[in-house]
Amino acid sequence: MFLFLNLNDVSLSGKPTTGTLAFILLAVLVVLAGIWLIFSYNRLTKARIRVENSWSQVSVQLKLRADLLPNLVRTVQGYATHEQETLNKVMEARSRYLSAQTATSAIESSGEMGNWLSRLLAVAEQYPDLKADGNFRLLQQQLTEIEQKIALSRQFYNDAVMLYNRLVQLSPSNLAAALFSFKARPFFEYVAEEQDPPTVHLG
Repeated sequence: MFLFLNLNDVSLSGKPTTGTLAFILLAVLVVLAGIWLIFSYNRLTKARIRVENSWSQVSVQLKLRADLLPNLVRTVQGYATHEQETLNKVMEARSRYLSAQTATSAIESSGEMGNWLSRLLAVAEQYPDLKADGNFRLLQQQLTEIEQKIALSRQFYNDAVMLYNRLVQLSPSNLAAALFSFKARPFFEYVAEEQDPPTVHLG
């Protein structure tokens, strides 16, 4: 940055005037503010990317769980013919999850899907022949592996959201977040009805 001073900016003693010093100070503050904004923007962007990458891992596992449900429902339906309402609710919850357009709606609908899946597994416990079915046991094993991966990826996602939301909500980085329209992201928390993920019994 070049500062051009004319004779009016310099006192008779050869020193810059008060106005010149004020201008220089203002210019320095503007430069420092610009550097801070760039630093804050980059920091917020990196944190947001971590959240998005973590969410993509969660989405993969939730999609695998949703893809497993039709086979699971058909298998249960072959034995539990009087549980049609529960089976329908499972598939309705799955449809709502698959049609979710935002992370918030996906989290809510996946929680509902998990709730009904838990009920479906509870129903299965009442049918010994179903529990002995080879296809059902295979689906249970696959579901167990998926649920473990959901729990792990969910923890990584929530950790990333916590760090990102701190930057968005706490001073001084919240000033840059507001300026560049960074918004807080939702945590992936199970609703009150489902404090724990669906439990699969293999015995």
